[in-house]
This record gives sequence, C-alpha cells and structure tokens, in this order.
Amino acid sequence: QVQLVESGGGLAQPGTPLRLSCTVSGLRFDTYAMGWFRQAPGKEREFVAATTSSGGSRYYGYSVKGRFTISRDNAKNTVYLQMNSLKAEDTGVYYCAAQGTGWATRSADEYDYWGPGTQVTVST
Repeated sequence: QVQLVESGGGLAQPGTPLRLSCTVSGLRFDTYAMGWFRQAPGKEREFVAATTSSGGSRYYGYSVKGRFTISRDNAKNTVYLQMNSLKAEDTGVYYCAAQGTGWATRSADEYDYWGPGTQVTVST
C-alpha cells in the first residue's frame, strides 16, 4: 500500500521560514519524481515545485521561485519543501505527490499518488 504523509505545516508569520516534509512508503522512492502542490480556499490546485527521481533537476512555480526549495533524501524516502520569506498568499493546503515516470512535471494530472495534505497558514 502506497502512503505519502506530509508534515511540518502550521501557522507562520509573514517573512519567516517553514519546512515541509513528505515521507513515502510502499513504492520504490528513488524511481519516482516528486512534486509539491497547494490549494487555497476557492482556488484551483497550483503547482509549487517538483524534482526528478534523482533530485538532479528541480522546477518551481512562478510565484515561489527564489523563495522555496525542493529537495529529497532517497535514503530516507522523504522529500522536503523549504519555504522562505513566506507571504500571506502562500496560505493553503500543501500536498506532495509521486509520479512514476521519474520525470518531474507541473501537471497534477500526471501524478500517480497523493498525500492527504498539510495546512499552511501565513498570518500575523
């Protein structure tokens, strides 16, 4: 059974950092590309970041580029999202997702497995 479990969400003040983790089980992690998406209330799910199976290539959504960093530790079956300089518009539910081709993609439809999500709220 494949499981993706996000952690690290919570309440953060604008300008502060937060790190999300996603631990994966039930699949061969080092063959899967991993992505992060988010969804704010009343909005569509948005691509945040993705990395190839090796971690050698990384891609970012326009609104987070330069502030967020995706990384992975294949020995720990975990992918991370380091979020710096948080803004109120970063508020939403953050989901990690796994894609079996190993090639990172920005399209949510191309991901095979999803976590339940973790809430991030950026507010004073």
